[in-house]
Amino acid sequence: MLIEIGHVEAIFRYPVKSMAGEQLDIAHLGWHGLEGDRRLAFRRIGIDDRSGFPWLTAGTLPALVLFTPHRREGAQKDLVTHIRTPDGEDLPVFGEELAAEVGRRYGAPVQMMQLNHGIFDEASISVIASDTVVEIARLAGRSPDVRRFRPNIVVRSLRSAPFQEDKWVGGVLSFGEGDDSPAITVTMRDVRCSMVNLDPDSASPAPEMLKAVVSTNQNTAGIYGAVTRTGQLRVGQTVVLHPATWKNKERV
Repeated sequence: MLIEIGHVEAIFRYPVKSMAGEQLDIAHLGWHGLEGDRRLAFRRIGIDDRSGFPWLTAGTLPALVLFTPHRREGAQKDLVTHIRTPDGEDLPVFGEELAAEVGRRYGAPVQMMQLNHGIFDEASISVIASDTVVEIARLAGRSPDVRRFRPNIVVRSLRSAPFQEDKWVGGVLSFGEGDDSPAITVTMRDVRCSMVNLDPDSASPAPEMLKAVVSTNQNTAGIYGAVTRTGQLRVGQTVVLHPATWKNKERV
């Protein structure tokens, strides 16, 4: 049974882990998530790489969300060339000046790294329903801002209800019409951290945001997925759920 659940309201890509994202109208969904998403990150020099997480994130340095990646004219479509700092400086992404500026704010040396398959916490694609964002903000007494949740895909649902994403786990979401439309298998609920507390425009914390998620929905909001069919994502595409009981050859 196929269930139409809504449409793609927004698409976001984050070229550098924990830095500001970019909102897109069209994006290519590849086997490792959106092309150009989280392909770069700062590695904390001196941290034991065997820990499995040597990356510098906004959980440690909130000001990272105020650094804005962008591409100079003539650059490859998905290649970030420069970073605009909170002070307005425009620095090459792999330059010593940028690493020194971030290291100064962090208090220890860092190094920009590029990983072709991306640097993700749990999975390569994340989705949240706009109703979930609105409800969490209401409970926290804040204006809703989906950027706090750093999703790749925002779904505007036909049925207005928060946290409906929980029911998608185990199923498949497809985007657009036809058997060749891009699709993801919904693998797990998205367990939230202090990132949701950070104002994307000021990096100021609002602990009531995470408290609302914890108290209302077991500290989860949105879902993670694994790509099962690649293709073009577009704002406005129909989103269809193939529930967990649905079977086809592609899932064998």
